[in-house]
Amino acid sequence: MSDIDVDSLEAGVRTGDRTAIGQAITLVESTRPEHRIEAAALLERLLPHTGGAQRIGITGVPGVGKSTFIDSLGTHLTSLGHRVAVLAVDPSSTRTGGSILGDKTRMGNLANDEGAFIRPSPTAGTLGGVTRATRESMLVLEAAGYDVVIVETVGVGQSETAVHGMVDLFLVLMLAGAGDQLQGIKKGVLELADMLAVNKADGDNVERAELAAVDYRRALHLLQPASPNWKPPVLTCSALLDTGLAELWAGVQTHREALTASGEREERRREQQLSWMRSMLHERLLERFDDRPSLTALRRELEAEVSDGVTTPPIAVERLLAAWDERA
Repeated sequence: MSDIDVDSLEAGVRTGDRTAIGQAITLVESTRPEHRIEAAALLERLLPHTGGAQRIGITGVPGVGKSTFIDSLGTHLTSLGHRVAVLAVDPSSTRTGGSILGDKTRMGNLANDEGAFIRPSPTAGTLGGVTRATRESMLVLEAAGYDVVIVETVGVGQSETAVHGMVDLFLVLMLAGAGDQLQGIKKGVLELADMLAVNKADGDNVERAELAAVDYRRALHLLQPASPNWKPPVLTCSALLDTGLAELWAGVQTHREALTASGEREERRREQQLSWMRSMLHERLLERFDDRPSLTALRRELEAEVSDGVTTPPIAVERLLAAWDERA
């Protein structure tokens, strides 16, 4: 049995105690059955104190400087009186499940800022793990009084889509002076973007950054905007020199005002909640399926048959579902 005191944990989170916040996030990340029950109880109590934060997802091409950018932006925001939390969706060790990126060393200023909280969100190799743990961690941080929650993606695979589905604004960082400006970024990521920012607009790279911004604006004209109430702007900035950050934050505020006035922000959050529920249901059903040894054995048998071309995936799935129904 678990000896976690949910009452004390709730009180600690609500008063902004950093140890309690860390313990609460560890609890919601746990996959142990008893921890899931306690995590659900904790989140239910914290829920009335959530929802007010600005949720921002940030992704970018390799080498764009996401961590340095977040460090600079976060420091800028705490200087304005905001409390900033960063959840870095990290790749994980396949053996230990632990985060392999040193987030606090990559964001040195924020790590030492009393107005900020940094936490890696190890994926444990599953996209579902990203969705569940990160969403629940966001609620803990909002209840603790953080009014800006930033989710950083690794910029690979399907993580961008997952993060886009849990934030209010999705920011894509781009580079200039790297040959073909559009090379290496997927069209799908541009379609998700609420805002683009060309980073490293400093020194000899300022003019190239401005030219790249023009190219990206042209590219966005060819795409259907993600929102009928918002046209994604393309900005330039330098995390190294802290330039362009005030303008970028003003754009974030304008985006919030526009989507709030149209009702789209509230509607987007409702859809995100439903999507979260459905994804968790799928995840838990698969876990229940794998908890039954006979069904696990049948699945392995059918996977071998599908792999060898003896049967087809639709037939295999129907047989598995029929076996589930017999044991239900």
